[in-house]
Amino acid sequence: MAEAPLWRTVAAAGLSTLLASLPVFLLGGLAVLVREDLGFSEAQLGLAASTFFSVAALTAVGAGRIVARTGAWTATVLAAAISALALIAMATAQAYAALLLALALGGVANSLAQIGTNGTLARVVPRHRQGLAFGIKQAAIPAATLLAGFALPVVGLTLGWRASFGAAATLAVVYVLFAPRTVERADAAGTPGNRAGDAPVRSLVVVAVAAALAAAAVNGLAAFLVESAVTASFSASGAGVLLGCGSALGVTARVLVGWLADRRAGGHLKIVGAMMATGAAGMALLAIGTPTAFYAGTALVFAFGWSWPGLMTFAVVRLNPHAPAVATSYTQTGVFAGGATGPLAFGLLVSGGSYRLAWSAAALAMLAASGLMLTGRQMLEGQRDGPVRAAPRRAETPVPAPPAARAPRSNRHCR
Repeated sequence: MAEAPLWRTVAAAGLSTLLASLPVFLLGGLAVLVREDLGFSEAQLGLAASTFFSVAALTAVGAGRIVARTGAWTATVLAAAISALALIAMATAQAYAALLLALALGGVANSLAQIGTNGTLARVVPRHRQGLAFGIKQAAIPAATLLAGFALPVVGLTLGWRASFGAAATLAVVYVLFAPRTVERADAAGTPGNRAGDAPVRSLVVVAVAAALAAAAVNGLAAFLVESAVTASFSASGAGVLLGCGSALGVTARVLVGWLADRRAGGHLKIVGAMMATGAAGMALLAIGTPTAFYAGTALVFAFGWSWPGLMTFAVVRLNPHAPAVATSYTQTGVFAGGATGPLAFGLLVSGGSYRLAWSAAALAMLAASGLMLTGRQMLEGQRDGPVRAAPRRAETPVPAPPAARAPRSNRHCR
């Protein structure tokens, strides 16, 4: 019974993350239909996805203040309510400009949900279960793309793309009405503070840049995989199923990676770097453009190239126990920044060149991200021990050990 509040918290974090991600990923899954109806280009599709993540990056700091002021549960419910409004606005959009405004609103919900749930899991979940908890929470993002992939053949091609956004908005409203209250356990926090001075800024910036490059590549995948597959001779429904199956693989991989992380003492960022390198190989296969290459590339990218965010967040929390929220705010900003620039750059490369050029550029970005992640890992682990050792020395200074040691000698003289 004692575990119920903990896992309700993890489930609520995952649901909040999924709902906050739906606006942009549902657009990617239904892009074939939405572009045909509203009449905009691939580059404008990239701009739309970039708008979502740009607003998320710009509002991340303010979202953190809202979370601190209102509490995590209120923040996640507020994020779901804003996401519902964004999805309703997308379902009723009659022009491209209205779609952009709706995605901007969705970006606010995304930053609020992501920052709030990261801080909550760092405080609430015991250290020996944080890997699995972050894996489950981050699995909500490929779960959103899974819903988007199957929304095309199941709802989009039968009832229309507007019905898909309307159904997603209904799900968000249900969450607002019935969201389970989370229960924080102070004995499981293991995170005594969030002082900015405790975070090794330079190494975190390197990790954040690596996360930005990798996020730029994989968010291009989410926005353009369906359209790219259609150009590679897939049918619209077949491309949607491909996205859905890849997303299901990504959900499984994120949870499995988190579960395995709890069974390792360290080296998590090294694994993140290896996963990014494998994802780069998957992107290179997508650049080939044949159906067989598409199947293999999609599997590699979703299983490895897009399964690292939960493990990265878990590792950064572990390496910065005195400032988990501050540390993850740097890396989350990198993820948001990559999400903002990636789809736009991908769309421009497709419009000005080809999908082969865009996937090749994404592969190079993932490869560079892998190298930077390994560099950041060395810097973080080198700086980690300084602040951690300094705290006990400061705590031991006022302890009156010498008088306590002299007391027995004084008693012996008296006797």
